[in-house]
Amino acid sequence: MCDPHLNSPSLTVSREVLRDAMLRAGYPDSSIGDAELAMMELVVNAWRHGATLSPVVTVVYSGNTLRVTVADRSSELPKCQKLDLRAESGRGLQLVEGLTHRWGAEPQKLGKRVWFELDSVA
Repeated sequence: MCDPHLNSPSLTVSREVLRDAMLRAGYPDSSIGDAELAMMELVVNAWRHGATLSPVVTVVYSGNTLRVTVADRSSELPKCQKLDLRAESGRGLQLVEGLTHRWGAEPQKLGKRVWFELDSVA
């Protein structure tokens, strides 16, 4: 696990880029909030479980779909865990699944990319 005091990821910059892209594309505030939360979950997962102090976040709007990708150095692909109501963690990917239209993960030469997509409402 990474030490959070060494070099925490810049969630502020990533959130600003995401918010700006979604505002320009005409997404409502509620969708923007959902996307910010989903992105933050992927960044924190990359930081905690992906052995990456500064994950790379990419935001792309193409056609009617917004795609957010978070890359880390771990080759282990994420899996939704079985819900344990007593557990203090382990619900992140279920949250991403509930807030977005699609999500997935792709192995890379060095690590992986975890992504989610939101379709526009227009």
